[in-house]
Amino acid sequence: MLGFSPDEWTAIFLSLRVATVATIFAIPFAVLAAYALARWRFPGKIVLDSILHLPLVMPPVVTGYLLLLTLGKQGVVGKLLNDLFGFTFSFRWTGAALACGVMGFPLMLRAIRLSFDSIDRRLETAAETLGANSAWTFLLVTLPLALPGIIVGAILCFAKALGEFGATITFVSNIPGETQTIPSAIYAYTQVPGGEAQALRLTLVSVAIAMAALLVSEILNRRVQKQIAVFE
Repeated sequence: MLGFSPDEWTAIFLSLRVATVATIFAIPFAVLAAYALARWRFPGKIVLDSILHLPLVMPPVVTGYLLLLTLGKQGVVGKLLNDLFGFTFSFRWTGAALACGVMGFPLMLRAIRLSFDSIDRRLETAAETLGANSAWTFLLVTLPLALPGIIVGAILCFAKALGEFGATITFVSNIPGETQTIPSAIYAYTQVPGGEAQALRLTLVSVAIAMAALLVSEILNRRVQKQIAVFE
């Protein structure tokens, strides 16, 4: 019952790889977007905020289809990348990481933005009066204070990426060894006779990883609240 087959191990390791890459590459974009939404004033801010959060409310299949239209081999951007550099996202594990990153991005963005919003502006003002410019103030004061929120956001993005199915299977299909993550493998095993044991094993793995991520996220969130209380 608990003996994983080579295909199951491949799906598990691929899921961890995809989720890790998706989270790492999403972090800098999420930090920049969160800081802009939290601190800057510019025309269309509400529209940008809504667009960045669209993956939370749209069906994942719609997100995956939009990625296919844009970054597929015949997509507007995907065809250009393929013709110029021979690089493609569709039907590759890198495409799965991209789809998972897009789906997990709003969760990360929201956590980081809340962290920026909670920072006492007086600390940044104090740094500027001591001679630090805006860039150094961000790097030495703002970013360290927002680090707990960044960590929480990264964990939420990682957990979301591990469980993503609709956008991934629409964009990169379900190719064993290449794009078949844990959710895709569970779906595949439920479609064949006798695949219930494999599906159950992968389900237990998925639940265990998700629970661990949520527990870590909750612990870090409490630390964030304590940190905010100290500076208040």
